[in-house]
Order: sequence, then structure tokens, then C-alpha cells
Amino acid sequence: MMKVRSIFAAVTVFSLPCLLVAQQKPHLAAAVKLDFEAVGAPIKADPVDAQIVAALKQVSAERIKANITRLVEFNNRSTISSTETDLKPGTGVLAAADWIKSQFESYSKECGGCLEVSFDESIEQPQAGFNNSRPRIIKPTPLRNVVAVLKGTDPVASKRMYLVTGHYDTRETDVMNTHDFAPGANDDSSGTAVSMEAARVLSKLKFPATLVFVTVAGEEQGLNGSHHLAERARKEGWELEGVLNNDIVGGDTTPGDKLQSKQRIRVFSQGILPSAPIEQIRQTLNIGAENETPSRQLARQVLAVGRTYFPGSFHPVMELRLDRFLRGGDHRSFSEAGFASVRFTEWRENFDHQHQHVRVENGKQYGDLLKYDDFDYIARVARLNIATLATLANSPGIPQNVRVTTSNLDNDTILKWDAPQSYTQPVTYQVVWRETAANDWQYAVDAKQFPGKDANSVRLPVSKDNVFFGVRACTAKRICSQAVGPVPSRE
Repeated sequence: MMKVRSIFAAVTVFSLPCLLVAQQKPHLAAAVKLDFEAVGAPIKADPVDAQIVAALKQVSAERIKANITRLVEFNNRSTISSTETDLKPGTGVLAAADWIKSQFESYSKECGGCLEVSFDESIEQPQAGFNNSRPRIIKPTPLRNVVAVLKGTDPVASKRMYLVTGHYDTRETDVMNTHDFAPGANDDSSGTAVSMEAARVLSKLKFPATLVFVTVAGEEQGLNGSHHLAERARKEGWELEGVLNNDIVGGDTTPGDKLQSKQRIRVFSQGILPSAPIEQIRQTLNIGAENETPSRQLARQVLAVGRTYFPGSFHPVMELRLDRFLRGGDHRSFSEAGFASVRFTEWRENFDHQHQHVRVENGKQYGDLLKYDDFDYIARVARLNIATLATLANSPGIPQNVRVTTSNLDNDTILKWDAPQSYTQPVTYQVVWRETAANDWQYAVDAKQFPGKDANSVRLPVSKDNVFFGVRACTAKRICSQAVGPVPSRE
């Protein structure tokens, strides 16, 4: 809701002066129409896919509640509890991992073995904490990510992958406490339940590209599980075009809190990557493209999916930050490994219900308890994830090597690109753009309406200095990828 309002605000800022001019001098009304308005149509929702609509109806708040309830019963899912030998049977992080794996396996059984279920395992060595804080892993510690892969049906497109994750480990106030009750009903049983429900629902369908459903451990100790999986994906050369991380999506419901929004979900994403080559960072800053990164484009795709499947009812809100102040999440691991990634988090967190020893103090309840979760809200978040994953998996994937010609001083824009990396069916392309002060796409046009010299190029009578452009690859049914922003090219 907030981001839609900001887009309208940007349009209003432009429209008001135009309206005043038109009222004062009607004969000038046509003259004040800007080039990008004359060329493209205002952005609108992509077509609804019947298969996705049917899938969204299968999401069950009751199943989500049952999964979170079961996760809470493991008492304390601290990652370092994997080294303990005196835990009560059926408790701790390893027992939780075994149960999650069994659930993925049950979904696979229901779809005739369609899911490849496994542990992504590692031994984490002793290491320092964040910013040289005290170590959170002090001895070799077994770590298990739980992974379920729905292989794409197309031999070529199946190389392309999209991943959804949440972390199933929890923590007490003392991050080294492995025995006291640390339910983590919101942080992050809620995100774990989203990944599990996405696996259950989407495993019943078939997609050209591959979907990967994950629950990771080690987040509270230092993003260990996601780091291990992201590095594995990088080293093995996964064509991973999008990562959706769900962390604290429980829609905390605290009596008396009237500022929580059950119609909004925040979408955080990485801007400039600090580890990028310095010349790349300089070029990005020189052209003002710090918000055109792959992760920011993925966030805009989430907004597009929201427009299509949840108009007026549930609003993903793009946050131009990697994460919240003083906090971090698993999407960071994938971003640092070079993959587009975003984080979903509820609108208004209650920090009395995170990272807290369960207690009542001065009449106030502390602790991440089941009673504060809103399971209908979590189901909405799951539907947004499912719609995004299904859209991306049905799309052709992102255009490659997108560039804008900067060899001449003129008011036209020449965009060129290469076809998506792993797709063999016919592809169409859509060019989108927005004013430089806007956050989400405002205008769109089919590339074929303004053909350039080459098949995959356009020449638009819109100044590249006044807007940000993106190119999307679409199927014949107009199921589109996230946009890719161009880089300057002299060609």
C-alpha cells in the first residue's frame, strides 16, 4: 500500500503543474505531455494465470499453524544444540531437522516422488561473531539445511532455479543457551512454515524451471547455513535467478498494538554490493543506478506479482535497504554470493517477542510465543511467495547482457540485450521505465513497437537521462521475468 501511494504521489507531483498549465492555457495542454507518457502506457497488472490462482486456493492457514505448533514443541532449536548430548529425546535442532525432512518427504510421496529431498550438511568451525563480538560457535558444530528440489520439466529451462527459504533455528536471550524454552514461533517458525507450505502446494504442479524449497539452520549464530548453501550454489554454478527469504512473517498480534498492518509485508533487498569491484561501484554511482541491482529488480517483480494476484488486499512494500537496523538475514548470504535475493518481514515487529527469555516481567509477557502469530497473515505471505515463485518458474528467465547505447548525445534511447540463458520457447520482450525519483515501474511498452537495428533491440524516443529503464522477457501468455536494468555501452 505504501509503495503504491508513493508512485501515485510521484505522478501527482508531475500532474499538478500540467493541470495548472492546461487550465491557464488550454492550447498548451497537449504540449506538456512528456515523451515517456507519449511512448508508453501506464504500467498495469500482468495477466492472471489460472494455474497459479488455483494453487493459491490450496494454501492452508490450519496446516501452517500445525507446522509452527510442531516446531515450537522441539523446545530449543539453537544450532549449537546439535553438539549437546543431554537434551530431552525429540528436542533440539537435529530432531527438528529430521521432522522437516520427513514433511518434505511426505509431500514428495503425494506427488509420486517429484521432490528430491536431502540434507545440505556441513561442520561449522569455531568463529568470531558479528563485528568481532563474542564467538557464537565455539567448537565444531554439525549444521543441517533441509532441501527439497522440484526439478523443472524442460531439459533446458530446468537449469534455471528459484529458491525460497526460512530459518528453523531459534535463540534465547543468551544466544549460547541450548536448553531453555526458545519457541521461535515468529522468528522464524513462520518463515519455515512458508517454505514448507510452498513446497506442499507447488509440488502438485509442473514448471519449466526448477524450484528449491529450503529451511536453513545457523541463522542466529551468524547466517551460517545460508552462507554454506549460497557458496555451494556459487561454486557449483547454479543458475539461481531469485531467492525469497522469509524471516519474521508471523504478523505479530500484540493486544493493544494498533499500528500493526495485516495488509502489508516489507520486502528488503541489497543495493550496491560492498564487495563489488570498485570500478563497478563507481560506474553505478556515476549513473545513479544504485537502485537498479538484481535484488532490487527482484523486489519490483514481487510488487508486480502483488498487483496481479492481490490487488487492494495485500501489499508488498519495497524497502530500499538490505535489512532493518542492527539486524541481518539469510538473503544477505545469497546476495553476497552474487544472486538476486529479497527478504520478507512483517510490517511492525515486536521486539519483546524476539530473542527473549520466556517470562513475565512487571506484568509484561516476553518471548516468541505461538499465541502472537497470525496464521491467516502467514498464509497471505505464503500465497505471495507461491505466486512469485510460480510466475518466475513459468517465465523465460531474465534477458542477458542488457545495455544502453551511450555513444551519441541525443534524446533517443537504444537498448540491446541477449536472449535468456536457459529457455528454448519463443520469447517476447517488454521495456519498462520510471522517472528517476520513482521507486517502481510506471510505464511499459512491447519492444516490437519500437524495433531497433537488431532483433533484440529497441530505439525509443525517450531520453535515457530522464528515466530508468528495464527489460523483461515474457512468454506468449505474457508471463514475464523480473526486469534487468541496462549498463552503459559504447557499441
